[in-house]
Amino acid sequence: MKTAGYIGVNVCRFLLGITFIFSGYVKAIDPLGTQYKIADYLAAVNLAGVLPDWITLTASVGVSAVEFSLGIFLLFAIQRRQVSRLVLLFMGVMTLISVWLFLSNPVKDCGCFGDAIHLSNGETLAKNLVLLVAAVVVACRPLCMVRFISKPNQWIATNYTVVFIVVSSLFCLYDLPFFDFRPYHIGADIRKGMEIPAGAPQPKFETTFILSKDGVQREFGLDNYPDSTWAFVNSKTVQTEEGYVPPIHDFAICDGTSGEDLTAQILARKGYSFVLVSPYLEQADDTNFGAIDRIYEYARRENVPMFGLTASRNQAIRRWQELTGAEYPFYTADATTLKTIIRSNPGLILLKNGVVVNKWSHNRLPTEEELNGPLEQLDIGKINPASITEKITMIALWFVLPLLLLTLTDRLWAWTRWMKEKKRRNKIYQLLKKRRKMRKKIVAGNWKMNLNLQEGVALVKELNEALSADQPNCDVIVCTPFIHLATVAGLLNGKPISLGAENCADKEKGAYTGEVSAEMVKSTGAEYVILGHSERRQYYRETPEILKEKVELALKNGLKVIFCIGETLEEREANKQNEVCKAELEGSVFHLSAEEFANVVIAYEPIWAIGTGKTATSDQAEEIHAFIRSAIAEKFGKDVAEQTSILYGGSCKASNAPELFAKPNIDGGLIGGAALKCADFKGIIDAWKK
Repeated sequence: MKTAGYIGVNVCRFLLGITFIFSGYVKAIDPLGTQYKIADYLAAVNLAGVLPDWITLTASVGVSAVEFSLGIFLLFAIQRRQVSRLVLLFMGVMTLISVWLFLSNPVKDCGCFGDAIHLSNGETLAKNLVLLVAAVVVACRPLCMVRFISKPNQWIATNYTVVFIVVSSLFCLYDLPFFDFRPYHIGADIRKGMEIPAGAPQPKFETTFILSKDGVQREFGLDNYPDSTWAFVNSKTVQTEEGYVPPIHDFAICDGTSGEDLTAQILARKGYSFVLVSPYLEQADDTNFGAIDRIYEYARRENVPMFGLTASRNQAIRRWQELTGAEYPFYTADATTLKTIIRSNPGLILLKNGVVVNKWSHNRLPTEEELNGPLEQLDIGKINPASITEKITMIALWFVLPLLLLTLTDRLWAWTRWMKEKKRRNKIYQLLKKRRKMRKKIVAGNWKMNLNLQEGVALVKELNEALSADQPNCDVIVCTPFIHLATVAGLLNGKPISLGAENCADKEKGAYTGEVSAEMVKSTGAEYVILGHSERRQYYRETPEILKEKVELALKNGLKVIFCIGETLEEREANKQNEVCKAELEGSVFHLSAEEFANVVIAYEPIWAIGTGKTATSDQAEEIHAFIRSAIAEKFGKDVAEQTSILYGGSCKASNAPELFAKPNIDGGLIGGAALKCADFKGIIDAWKK
């Protein structure tokens, strides 16, 4: 059952990761297209034009980068808990949007896969529901995701992914999308894209022209187009009847003056044609008009027709001509169609016999060096069949390969560490066969909130003198309040007494007034820290998740952890002590690696026996200690369990310590009140000599 759960989580993780990567990437490399889709959504909620273009464009790049990055993080199991929650939140929002689309149909295509894959609103909702379920599964058990890159090296993949996708978006914004999924891609035959197969239901379209005269605007069709005294304002093409819709169904070129449909004439033209495409000349970038003029001069020399396509009015066309000195004619077309043809304003395309041979952004127009002869003889005048392969290879070299190399290197490093650890364990095992190695015996004192600084210093000095004169037969630890740590550390040299803290924060650093971080504790000279004490759980509501963070931060900063577990009187009477103890281990320390767990000491503290005068019998204590060791063996293996020290922490005194410490699974004690007096504490320490 447990294995099935792991498999299920990882299947969902891969499904989400691959979908997010593909969806995010196809949108990221077409930032203008994603911006247009955002504008469609804003228009659907009556917010068209409210946000400036730079905000919607930034949102386009940002949303695509987040989606792609989350996919990579899922795939490589980076920051598993945080990422799984973000993915669940992302899918929750997307599912709500898809429900709205399905019910209201304000936008026909959600745009979730850009122009690569078009889904109906019903298909989008079904897809999002499946992904939402997968996100819930992953978010419920994020630690079941198998890591491909170890935690210390995850920052490399994280930063590289974010930089890669943002740079990719910015480059495609400057130039053109790496991959063109639209029907006007390089190599597309526009006439064939407009064809309707024989027998297919015929859709019908109607083109309406908006013209003005004497300050009055009117709409005309092809059958009642007026004389030349009317000035062209705009045109629009709408579908009037459903039917088979060819990939290209809205491509229409008209003479803005006469209203003549020039589509067939232009597409049937033999040879090359340069077409300058600008959906709106008012918004066109005119910084490179010199390069456009040089292309026009080249076209004139080579007898290659060149014309412009725009949805702008005559006034905007005249302004462009005056500004740039353009002598090539302009024809009109639908703005949405022009935005679909090329993601640049303006952009340049090269047609040959109605086929798209090449495309250029206004930032990457062909240079004079490239235009040094007839187009038939130039590379730019030919369709490059290897361009897709080259682009895929480039992405593989710049992104996929580095991540694979990082993964392989990281796994090799992890495997090497595992082999060294295995050899080390084998040596230990062989040594144990020859001479049974005893677990570390420990007596640790927990002062709790007792003793001021002067009293604490006096007690440590007394203990130090007593134990220096009469060397203990076990490790001795004193765990003091924070104010004592630095002073007490100066009095100890680690032998015969080690120093520990009673707690540390679950945050690394920051604005957390009154908290003390693991790094701060370590800086005082402390070696240990007590975590999970029942009083912290009860009075300060420390949850397993909080304790997990504390354990990780303590180990990260080189502290050894004394981790406390134990049951209440009600749980003991209900015979749930085993269940409670195992759950507390699973909740906060069983996610560690065996190597990390080696720095953890377990302290069993029956809550009903702390400060009450009650004490578990030695047999009761041995029984639960043996169970705890078996749970550790089940998780980390018998060798790790045999090397883990488990302390008893329930009203242990000098009188009962020898009986408790004689049990095979009790490795010492976590002492409370008896640790506040030298004689009482030393009496418990001396129990190891009996």
